[in-house]
Amino acid sequence: MRVYLALAAKRHDIPADVLSRVRTVIETAFPVPADVIRAREWHGRGVSLLAWTNEPDDTRQPPLISEHDGRVIGLNGHLADPADVTRLPGDGVGGCFSAWIARDGELTASTAVNRVCPVFYAETPDLHVVGSRALLVHLAAQPVDRIEHDVLALQTMIRQGFFLSDETPYKGVTALRPNARLDVRDGRRAIAETPLPEAAPAPASARAKRAAIGELAEALLATVAPLRDLSEPVNLALTGGRDTRILAALLHAARVPFRVTTNGLDTHPDVIIARRIAARLKVEHTVIAPQQTAQKDAVLVEHPLRRAWETLRTCEGMTSAYESIVSYLPYSGKPTMSGQSGETLRAGSLNLLQTDLGDKALQRRITTTFAKDEKMFTAEANEHARELARPWLARPDRLEALDHLYIWYKVGRWQASARAGSLRRGDPVRPFLDNRVVRAALSLDQGWRLSEEVIYDLILRFAPQLRDVPIEGKPWRFAEEMTKRWPWSRLPAGHMPTAKTGGGWSWRTSPGPALTDILRTQVLGNLDALTPVVNPDEVRALFADPVVRKPAQAWHLYTVSTLLTGLYPGKEPEGLEQITVSRPDPAR
Repeated sequence: MRVYLALAAKRHDIPADVLSRVRTVIETAFPVPADVIRAREWHGRGVSLLAWTNEPDDTRQPPLISEHDGRVIGLNGHLADPADVTRLPGDGVGGCFSAWIARDGELTASTAVNRVCPVFYAETPDLHVVGSRALLVHLAAQPVDRIEHDVLALQTMIRQGFFLSDETPYKGVTALRPNARLDVRDGRRAIAETPLPEAAPAPASARAKRAAIGELAEALLATVAPLRDLSEPVNLALTGGRDTRILAALLHAARVPFRVTTNGLDTHPDVIIARRIAARLKVEHTVIAPQQTAQKDAVLVEHPLRRAWETLRTCEGMTSAYESIVSYLPYSGKPTMSGQSGETLRAGSLNLLQTDLGDKALQRRITTTFAKDEKMFTAEANEHARELARPWLARPDRLEALDHLYIWYKVGRWQASARAGSLRRGDPVRPFLDNRVVRAALSLDQGWRLSEEVIYDLILRFAPQLRDVPIEGKPWRFAEEMTKRWPWSRLPAGHMPTAKTGGGWSWRTSPGPALTDILRTQVLGNLDALTPVVNPDEVRALFADPVVRKPAQAWHLYTVSTLLTGLYPGKEPEGLEQITVSRPDPAR
């Protein structure tokens, strides 16, 4: 994981006390042990670029800070080709990254098309502050060692568990939008945004379809080409679903050595189908059987306060403790891959939730995404949510609006925050997050991508031997339409419905009375902190039953409550006992 902070003076030099404070607070803002942090700095006329990493050495390219043609460049994330560092910032560069560029009197920070490697910025009377960690930017911009929260901005955290805006939990700190560039020249800041790519109409012929998919296929191949020369095979987490199947086919087509692992029992569709895929592609397949906990009457879980502390520390108050964040492990350079964000190739998860694609239904999806559970919130919070939704509702193309909402917020805010946990462990290649891949995908018609014909054709292009391997879950979306229109055509392979097992119970979604009571005590005992955005009576009603009826929202409230009452920054909670969560009575 890499962390960057850039300072640009408005008039004279960077104050020495600001640099001193930044060096001190990095241990608070960087969620790894202090003894593994390495630092580099560059200082020029009126501009400083500071960088930190927990990478154990300088073997990963490009370096933490490098100099090219009079420019100092930092890269947060990775490039498909490290030599492209000299092209930054550039729309056509492949990889998953944000760029930091400095020289005397000049500073540039830029996001890629999905801003999954974020840039945050703030301003003081004397400085422009830009960084990859929101809390670090806030602490650098504060005149004293004190945190000020933007409580109104947190209304979206309580509704959804992440940010549906460019706001952050910290006053004065804003997230740079996707495909944007922030420039400071001689103390003056300017921000330029480039709209996301506009989708072309769906191609009308088979030849036109092949040509349209070609750019996306080439972009995907470019993301994995550098992996051919690694000293060990890539480990791909493979299921029976769509997104990881594309990656298996992609690695096969690119001639990248890889092996696959699948979690599950031998009777589960994921394992059955993954085994067939591995056999067709002639790669090693390991099955990891889950612990047999389904029949246990109860489980022991960590105390919510400890869970919230780690989530706040890692995700900076921008992801709910309801989510399971990858815990810290020492940095490893071993190549790994998963199907994270594969929905980008299928018009985004918000469109995939829809069965009704009518205009009113899609408009309702946009509205409820921003303003769900209105009764829970104050009039000011609801108006704020409606204001955030307004530009998206104004878009005439609803499919495009939901597609871009997914990129802006589900990827650019939720994943950008939550993936900080895994980035501490290494920098895995994520083809579906690649700048060129996302651009190529967004250029294809949303309805066509939503039909899943695009990803099906990609799989057959990369590995035609997978044609008759069934899919896990629901059938291919386009197959039903083919059956109606061309019953004589060769249909895709069938599907294996998702297995429903007795292991579906989760302590997070069925928290039980003991865990509910801890959540309730924190939230109701600190309602004053939340009243600027929530209706106290509605919050009390949420916790009225012995077991809370909406566990996710209870966790969101708990996370925001602990943030506002000072759980983090602060010492890790100690002496907290584990909580027993009992399995619900099936007869209840």
